[in-house]
Amino acid sequence: MKQFLLAEEPDNGIVRLEGDDYRYLVRVRRLAPGEFFPALLPDGKETQVQVLSVDKGLLTGKCVSAEENPNQPSSSMPALVLFQALPKGEKMDVIVRQAAEGGITEIVPFVSEFSFAKAGAGEQKFSRWQRIIKEARQQSGSKIPTAIRRPHNKEELINYWKELRASGAIGLLFHHQGLEQKPLHSYLDNSNLDKEPKFAALAVGPEGGFSESEVSLFLENGFNPFTIGDTILRTETAALYCAAAVRILLWERDSWQLKQK
Repeated sequence: MKQFLLAEEPDNGIVRLEGDDYRYLVRVRRLAPGEFFPALLPDGKETQVQVLSVDKGLLTGKCVSAEENPNQPSSSMPALVLFQALPKGEKMDVIVRQAAEGGITEIVPFVSEFSFAKAGAGEQKFSRWQRIIKEARQQSGSKIPTAIRRPHNKEELINYWKELRASGAIGLLFHHQGLEQKPLHSYLDNSNLDKEPKFAALAVGPEGGFSESEVSLFLENGFNPFTIGDTILRTETAALYCAAAVRILLWERDSWQLKQK
């Protein structure tokens, strides 16, 4: 177990876990009183939890150490937001899992012209996505809290993008057709920006990509078009591929910007 995510702050250092959390720690991990497990607090701090007791479906533990995570991305690295057009079937589950493993800060599903799904995702589906995020973060050890919003229509999506943009965001539109564009790293180069962005929003389409009107909508609202290679990717592959490329460029930005000067 890389880490266990605590949903609530400890009460004077004491945690009490029931339900699925209890079953996972006691029946799967087979933790017993006196043993320890690593956990991540809601505020992002790490802690070690010592199991005090296991009784009648309740695990009681005590936080014995807590410290700031030294591997937390620096404040100079923009948070990644994935604007993902809803794909068909269960592909969104795969995208959610990979986004959580890859350190995406927020996932914003939306209905595009070529989406098969509708905006009103049921509570069961939304709860499943939240559960997938928790499982993926615990398995991968990602220290970045990943949130997911309920599916938006395009109007809601653009309105939310305007809020992000006003607070300092750069928009990146993944599109495989021939649009006039710059190299991806040039969009992320501080020397080409008025100020350091707080967010990098990445828009990825469903099967079939975006329609011409949708591309125009994104471009009119300040998104920058880019592509990676000359192959057509599955939507679940595109989300992971593009998010990884952007994250690596941001993570190593100090080194490649220095070499350009």
